Amino acid sequence: MNLYDIIGPVMVGPSSSHTAGAVRIGYISGKLLDEPVKSAKILLYGSFLATGTGHGTRKALVAGLLGMKPDDTRIPDSLSIAKEQGISIIFGEAQMKEAHPNSAELILQGVSGKTLEIVGESLGGSRINIARIDGIATNFSGDYPTLVVHNLDQPGHVTEVTSMLAHKSVNIATMQLYRNSRGGEAVMVLECDQEIPRDSIKWLEHLEGIQKVTYLSLL
Repeated sequence: MNLYDIIGPVMVGPSSSHTAGAVRIGYISGKLLDEPVKSAKILLYGSFLATGTGHGTRKALVAGLLGMKPDDTRIPDSLSIAKEQGISIIFGEAQMKEAHPNSAELILQGVSGKTLEIVGESLGGSRINIARIDGIATNFSGDYPTLVVHNLDQPGHVTEVTSMLAHKSVNIATMQLYRNSRGGEAVMVLECDQEIPRDSIKWLEHLEGIQKVTYLSLL
């Protein structure tokens, strides 16, 4: 245990899980969308739904989508700031089973029409887990540059991605592989020690069998 574990993060708000963690879920979701948010449907689950009002969870999630971090003094005003920027925000109740009690489902649309659906979990102490992207399990912290590749379950795609990273001198910290069925849809989640060049992301997007590439940059 270190001092951070005892005193918690530097933040605005009463709760490291319901406020600071919610800000981080919104912030990482906005970074994954990779463009300004035009509209957001935010569905709350469990304790986020039951006690989130008093802890400012809704304002915190929106603040993160606006690019704010947990110590930003504008967090209490995030809903009015989003309205001033013409961003449509709708709140509701998430219909999930056996999910983490501090969970939020964010259905986002960017200014270009790009869409993204994310389920984020607040684990306490401002730590989060991005549990799902577009309906597929991912499970990563948002602490590293992270590459999420949706692809057909065919031979060669893992090699294409890892070879590209090696060529760009990007080291893989963790790697997870999922698929819904043999020969069906699959996903790779790679947390990396270095940022991945944008031209490499674009190259991946145009490979045959690659359905979607989502990248979390921490820059």
